[in-house]
Amino acid sequence: MTNPLQLTAGDRAKLSGTYCDMTERAQHWFAVLLALRSLLWTALLPGLFAGYIPWRFFGLAQVRLDFRDPAHVLGLLGVALGAALLAGCIWEFARSGRGTLAPVDPPRELVVRGLYRYVRNPMYLSVSAIVLSECLVTGSRALLGYWVIWFLAVNLFVIGYEEPALRRRFGASYEQYIQRVGRWVPRFRS
Repeated sequence: MTNPLQLTAGDRAKLSGTYCDMTERAQHWFAVLLALRSLLWTALLPGLFAGYIPWRFFGLAQVRLDFRDPAHVLGLLGVALGAALLAGCIWEFARSGRGTLAPVDPPRELVVRGLYRYVRNPMYLSVSAIVLSECLVTGSRALLGYWVIWFLAVNLFVIGYEEPALRRRFGASYEQYIQRVGRWVPRFRS
């Protein structure tokens, strides 16, 4: 879809009741509030699970980085990659879906662009990359155990809540999407 600000009046009429139906001023404030909500939920959800908890309870705060240690270098690169992928997913939720990563403030449109073309849950995989990379930096087996428990809980949440909710909300388009795109393992097509 093209930029809503570039649509003709006829196109806007066809999309009545959507984001495109708003005035430019309303679109601006919608975008500002969406950005603020996205930042809030990013701090509360991945910030808690991949940031605060490892920092507070699993030794991340005590790490003294040694750039001569390959595990530290690889861990930092993994954290940076995970954070970049997570940011891209959050951006795509806001841009394409007009929503946030929070279950209480979900996208209004099914997001199938960006990393979502390849895997259905790239945000959870990005958080996994961050936490597993923190395991390299800290050398903490307890942090690895935390990740295993977290990932099991995420699986239960995805299968028990998210997927049924998406089926109800998006119907046939979501069913087609899950036929093409894997839950955890990316599918790359040419």
